[in-house]
Amino acid sequence: MPKHPKILLVDDSPLILMVIGQALEKEGFESSRAGNAEEAMALLKNEIPDLILSDYQMPGTDGFAFRQRLIAIPEYKNIPFMFLTSVTDHAHMIAGISMDAIDYIDKDTPIAFIISKINNFLNSIRERHEHTIRELSSAAMALNLYSVPQETPRVNGFEIDFWHKSFENYPGGDFIDAITINSRYTFIILGDVMGKKWGAWFFSFGYLSYIRAAVRLCVSEGDVSTKSIMQKINSVIYHDPVVSEVLSTLSLIMIDAENDTLSYTGAGDLPLLHFSCAENKLNRIASSGLLLGISKEGHFDEHLFTMLPGDQLILITDGLIDKETPAGKKTDLDGFTDEIVKFLGKFNSFATLKYDGFLNKKAKEQIDDCSLIFIQKTKNDITNTFA
Repeated sequence: MPKHPKILLVDDSPLILMVIGQALEKEGFESSRAGNAEEAMALLKNEIPDLILSDYQMPGTDGFAFRQRLIAIPEYKNIPFMFLTSVTDHAHMIAGISMDAIDYIDKDTPIAFIISKINNFLNSIRERHEHTIRELSSAAMALNLYSVPQETPRVNGFEIDFWHKSFENYPGGDFIDAITINSRYTFIILGDVMGKKWGAWFFSFGYLSYIRAAVRLCVSEGDVSTKSIMQKINSVIYHDPVVSEVLSTLSLIMIDAENDTLSYTGAGDLPLLHFSCAENKLNRIASSGLLLGISKEGHFDEHLFTMLPGDQLILITDGLIDKETPAGKKTDLDGFTDEIVKFLGKFNSFATLKYDGFLNKKAKEQIDDCSLIFIQKTKNDITNTFA
């Protein structure tokens, strides 16, 4: 379901706020209302709207001063802004437009016409957004730049799958990779660069480059310890003056297909969810490692465990457990585990998660990139599954 555009209305007239707010909501918008600039600034701390519609003549901080305050704040300066006012002389209109307001509308304008202007503007933004996504996606494909694999790895005795949904269809900060060393060793990677959209997406490639290099370097030296590899990754990032300023989590798994064992080291990530088929129980495996680059040491640990037929392992990023509530953003790992455990312990668990609504529901609620990696121990023949 497409999200409803959010409009922040700012006017000292309760009647204007009610009339325009109700008209917008009737047309499918969400509206928040502020009686002055201070109330508007307070609302902006909780939620960034798609557009601000503000009066000019208000007691205290007038519309022009309010607009100037927004321009001075990086998080707010690019929010589309319209003036809706009864002051429509030429000088005021020029002053308003000179502050990068996208329109200056007379309050006597019919409500239907105001809503039409808002719709036209937001549709134009959406179309430009979609065009930009298509162009940049094509460029990324041409350069073979992917932060998520194009196919799942094949590991004897294991089923490995992943699911990824970027926020608002922008490439984002989540990254997934699988590095096959040989028939015995495969490394699985899940990371999350803090931030959203293009900035986070750009830095994800820097992290992936360091991670791939560290894995192959350690393996070439005969070291397949995930803790050693994580320490090497962290050391390089810690000393990089650019990448070290961008925080990232990382989950690193090494699968030893010969011994049916896994080793795991994490850096600021969420706990792994390990479903034991024998116990019919979902356990959490938490790492002690800090976010990459935060500290020279990193304080990483390593968890070693054997996967028995039917055992399943879930790795996730925080987009799957974060959601918006009336009280603001809520992180709910307990709620997520309560929901997902119903799907586990079956031979087709991942297909059910992917196609029977659970992950689709999460995608509709998402406020950040969402990624999930699923690892299941099968029989030794890769084509077989447990009973």
